[in-house]
Amino acid sequence: MTETILLVAGGLVLLALGGEFLVRGAVGMAARLGISPLLAGLTIVGFGTSMPELATSVQAAMAGAPGIAIGNVVGSNIANILLILGVSALILPLAVNPKSFKRDSIALGGSALLCTGAVLLGIIGLLPGIVLLACLVGYLWYAYKSESAANDDECHRHEAEAADRPVPPGTSPVILIGMIVAGLAAAVFGAGLLVDGATVLASAAGVSESVIGLTVVAIGTSLPELIACVVAVLRKHADVALGNVVGSNIYNTLGILGTTAVIHPIAIPAEIVRFDIWFMLGVTMLLLVQLRSGWRLSRIEGGLLVALYAGYTVLLATR
Repeated sequence: MTETILLVAGGLVLLALGGEFLVRGAVGMAARLGISPLLAGLTIVGFGTSMPELATSVQAAMAGAPGIAIGNVVGSNIANILLILGVSALILPLAVNPKSFKRDSIALGGSALLCTGAVLLGIIGLLPGIVLLACLVGYLWYAYKSESAANDDECHRHEAEAADRPVPPGTSPVILIGMIVAGLAAAVFGAGLLVDGATVLASAAGVSESVIGLTVVAIGTSLPELIACVVAVLRKHADVALGNVVGSNIYNTLGILGTTAVIHPIAIPAEIVRFDIWFMLGVTMLLLVQLRSGWRLSRIEGGLLVALYAGYTVLLATR
């Protein structure tokens, strides 16, 4: 059991380091190529911070562990909303920008509905994967066009996301490419360790791979978002914390699930179809209602989210 825990822990560490190296190298290269900070924040940072989930789901699907592949996506979205946003709101109530809320709420709610529809197919294959990826591309294109034209707070937030991953001035392209390659390698190798360890852990604990994917794997791959959001609220940047979670969930359901399905079909475990996907959809809609009421997420609402997550994990542990 000790070896298994070390496998899981080592995989998570490599995933976190790989994602950070990838993002910093890619943002640095984007600056050298003259790509705008807004576009870099929307695409490179969003993709890079989702690399742990992507590498894990792809390797799990290819290793014949669909419960971990889909559980990672669904569980990460649940953890992002209930645990990460809940803890963030307990530290500092999160204000909502009404101007960006309409677009982002449609994207968040729509991506959750698309994910639910894909899961209900039973097997998510090439065509649904392409549809999900096309929706992500459409969202990113619309967000970039609207934010670059408006030059509003949301635009500045995405620019700040890229600026928060600096590399020393004058870093050569060779070093930047090396960081990108090293980041990808660490993420892929770390995902392999995590999937192997999680599979053994599920067997040893006598629970399904889906439960391990929804809990250990999902929370582990969401740790970078948790740290980033807590740091943001401590710096009183509540909009960054909220934007991180909303963006992460959109990337998870459209980008990660879509890419994984294109690479390898995902057979959906019956237990996720029966309950977990509906729970994910329900907490997403709950969040949208909370954000719309008073344009803020209060400490009381944050406490409710954390309590719901505690109840959900207890339910998973007993089923």
